[in-house]
Amino acid sequence: MGYAHEYAHAVLHRGRVPMEPTDHVVDWADGPRKGKFYPDAPAFALPGTEDLADVPVAPGLLPDSVPTRDADRAPGFTLPLLSAMLRDSYGLTGRRLGIQANTDLAGLPFHTHANWSRGTAGGGGLYPMGIHWASGPSAPLTPGLHHYDVQRHALQRLLTGDVTDRVRDALGADAPADALDADQYLILSVKYWQNSFKYNSFSFHVVCTDLGTLVQTWRLWAAPRGLRIAPVLWFDEPRLNELLGVPGEQEAVFGVVPLHWAGGPSGRRPAAADGAGRPRTDPGHRPAVRHRDAERSRTLLDFDALRAMHTATLAGATERPAPGALAAAAAPTGPPPAATEPRVPLPEPVLPDTGVRRSLRERRSSFGRFDARRRVAPGELSAVLAACAQTRLAGDTDPSGRLRLARLYAFVNHVRDVEQGAYAYDPDRCELRLVDAGPQGSFLQRNYFLANYNLEQAGAVLVPTVRTTAVLDAVGDRGYRLAVGTAGAVAQSFYVAAAALGLGAGVALGFDNVSYAERLGLTEGDEAPLLIMALGHERPGSADFRHEIA
Repeated sequence: MGYAHEYAHAVLHRGRVPMEPTDHVVDWADGPRKGKFYPDAPAFALPGTEDLADVPVAPGLLPDSVPTRDADRAPGFTLPLLSAMLRDSYGLTGRRLGIQANTDLAGLPFHTHANWSRGTAGGGGLYPMGIHWASGPSAPLTPGLHHYDVQRHALQRLLTGDVTDRVRDALGADAPADALDADQYLILSVKYWQNSFKYNSFSFHVVCTDLGTLVQTWRLWAAPRGLRIAPVLWFDEPRLNELLGVPGEQEAVFGVVPLHWAGGPSGRRPAAADGAGRPRTDPGHRPAVRHRDAERSRTLLDFDALRAMHTATLAGATERPAPGALAAAAAPTGPPPAATEPRVPLPEPVLPDTGVRRSLRERRSSFGRFDARRRVAPGELSAVLAACAQTRLAGDTDPSGRLRLARLYAFVNHVRDVEQGAYAYDPDRCELRLVDAGPQGSFLQRNYFLANYNLEQAGAVLVPTVRTTAVLDAVGDRGYRLAVGTAGAVAQSFYVAAAALGLGAGVALGFDNVSYAERLGLTEGDEAPLLIMALGHERPGSADFRHEIA
């Protein structure tokens, strides 16, 4: 067993045995920016997105039930489509100042502490993912490597010249064919300090969820347009870190997303010199970005567990798991050990004809605003559960997207026609199986670390579990990014489905995972509760302020 097993155990038990360093104090005044800053890199404004028609969110969340409309299909990505996807996912879309229960409320009126909304959820609201576009000949811009500036919704050119052959070479000859056929790539990096200044050793876990939320937003955004987003998670990571000009122990590439570009290469691989599918490259020429991110913090700290996890997941980065290897870690399909009668059938899942963009704009965390006086409808619960259960990262370990890694549980507080209790969700039968009968509100609140959510007032609290250790056994320590990233992807589906239905939602990491495993009867197995996701109606008439900028 590698170090990732030890780290996964520490994360699961951190509610009872705090992770080191236990004396860490967050220095908010010396915190990093929420995004990289290249002061000397030229910037190019991206096209406006106002004229791009919205598309229904349902095909991305419930792909088996609602087909993509022919009018929405795109032959491939274009610059306006890429601009819209970046804006809708990670760009700043508005300023919010609602009265809620989070601890940052007092500072929100000040511009330096303003809460800028984004379509994608981020652990702790820190957003450490860096988005880089390696553009090749098919795109309208001069080929090069660009950084997405979220504050200005612009591209900063970091390097001029086509480096997509370097990206393909880093992916390896055994990468999925559509990844090697592409000449446009989004490269996702994680700047560790942007998260670890707050979460210290726990930060590696949190940034893995951030990878999942961002990729899932793109998958939801692209699916109704007939476009495919399939991240590659196994590749020559040091080579891509070198290309970005970043030290891997401070910032590391976590994923590569090939883009099928309209008018770009289709059904063929770029010319190769070695006969094995590898593009022709000059090993003596190693282009690299020379621009450097200007760090705001004066003091940067290092954390042993974070460095150890970076090292552990770096090992074997080029050893892509064999096809089918991940099947051994699939979510259980039978009832959990503690399941009893009765079975509670749910209505067929249906989502309203809400647009993807509108749902992403409406997405927010409810922070103490849940109101039990208005119960969640069974159909609403069914739609959200189904959207979460449909979620796949569908990367290079599961190109078909058929493998389900997460199982869903629901703690029902206030849902019409469903008795209070803890249930396991069966997506194939669209039903709940009772695990623990009776009120759950006091358990939920007692096992939550913070005071910013009134969980007993939520209609239901959903819990995704992943067989984390089974994933590590199947594909190695690098699989930790996939396992926890899957939970992050489920969280993003949860938020978007709730927003489409007009429900309040909130996802949290600060809970006693072991207590949940005990409550659900999972202590003898390997299912690990990774998140809690609260769903319900919000109090009407709460004081709010929203200023939209996109």
